[in-house]
Amino acid sequence: MTATAASAQRFREFKMPDVGEGLTEAEILKWYVRPGDTVTDGQVVCEVETAKAAVELPIPYDGVVHTLNFDEGTTVDVGTVIISVDTDPGAGPVPSAEAAPVAEPEPAEAEEPQGRQAVLVGYGAAPASTKRRPRKAQARPAAQPVTAGLQAELNGRAAVPAPAVAPAPATPAPAVPAPAAPGAPRPLAKPPVRKLAKDLGIDLATVVPTGADGIVTREDVHAAAAAAAPVSRETVTVPTALPEAVAVPSAGETRIPVKGVRKATAQAMVASAFTAPHVTEFITVDVTRTMKLVQELKQDPDMAGLRVNPLLFVAKAFLVALKRHPEVNASWDEANQEIVQKHEVNLGIAAATPRGLIVPNIKDAGGKTLPQLAEALGELVATAREGKTSPAAMSGGTVTITNVGVFGVDTGTPILNPGESAILAFGAVKLQPWVHKGKVKPRQVTTLALSFDHRLIDGELGSKLLADIAGVLEKPKRLITWG
Repeated sequence: MTATAASAQRFREFKMPDVGEGLTEAEILKWYVRPGDTVTDGQVVCEVETAKAAVELPIPYDGVVHTLNFDEGTTVDVGTVIISVDTDPGAGPVPSAEAAPVAEPEPAEAEEPQGRQAVLVGYGAAPASTKRRPRKAQARPAAQPVTAGLQAELNGRAAVPAPAVAPAPATPAPAVPAPAAPGAPRPLAKPPVRKLAKDLGIDLATVVPTGADGIVTREDVHAAAAAAAPVSRETVTVPTALPEAVAVPSAGETRIPVKGVRKATAQAMVASAFTAPHVTEFITVDVTRTMKLVQELKQDPDMAGLRVNPLLFVAKAFLVALKRHPEVNASWDEANQEIVQKHEVNLGIAAATPRGLIVPNIKDAGGKTLPQLAEALGELVATAREGKTSPAAMSGGTVTITNVGVFGVDTGTPILNPGESAILAFGAVKLQPWVHKGKVKPRQVTTLALSFDHRLIDGELGSKLLADIAGVLEKPKRLITWG
């Protein structure tokens, strides 16, 4: 077995997995190990954030952490090695031949093979036709040092000795290379090298050639560009992307990179807003009886330990209304131009987290009793707050509820979660004057807003759905008669 093969068996590399559904990248939020730490198969070594959720990654090897290839906060493509583990730490140090692989030469500087080589069109020219003829007396030998005077003579201008430290000009201006004198020889360089020099703003006449027969190479151009870098930094300032949120006092602004959940949410909302034709309808309803029932069930032994709140009854009212109008629970298949009706209601609950807005859903919510729905809602909210919601919990949703009332907001015009048919906004419950049994009395009142995809749901169906939701909340006994 060769040394390379033995090293490959000893040092196992763990690549960034696809922890979601076809996701291409993930951000490393936190490392739980450091180089030199002992790890075991199944041990969580880091937490990563995808476009859908934060996920902990277990290592599938036993051994000692050898390297961590990326820092926290780095976004890594799926399939990239993020950590390596020494599975045989007792074997001693890594031989230098294994630790330092030999770098392959760049294709541009590799020796040209003999014979004609296949190119994009035809088979190219024979090697002899591309060989440069040596220059005559005026050519500069590659190994001969070029003095400032000779360099200036070739460029057709007088040599000017440079000071030890060049002072910055009072008015910075981009340097323009002086044209070569009419009698000066044209520098020898291959077309790719000439293009590189042009892109970097380097005059080939000022470059010291090191190639055979006085040819200017790519390295020569890069060396000339590096030598000119201090001047370019004084004259031109190029803004670069800020890796983190950095305040700019002079500009009075803060720039925050958009990635992870926030980036996915932004893309999804844009796609939804400009793909599905949204219609939003509103209804204001007296929920006094529902609020009384909430208080009663909080004292009920059968609901002990469960999360009983107005959102629970809004969710149950939504599910009862969907049972009466099952054609609402559908999605639009653009490729086949079909409406796909779903047999199960996966009820999404929009949750605000420190990493952004996520919408996990309760699978088959329509088949759950009130205590089961309360338990599922409690688990969903707790998991979302801890940042442990899995990508599977956020896929396959059919309809969603967003509770804007917790922020004191009356209502809004919510945007559909992509692929879903409807979203219900539940506003704040407030004590307001209301006509009840022919008299104006203070009543608990809220406003509901239902946005729906008009390709799937027409105005009549959407209005009936919203009216039924309000009907259940106004008279909660309909949970029995309609459910």
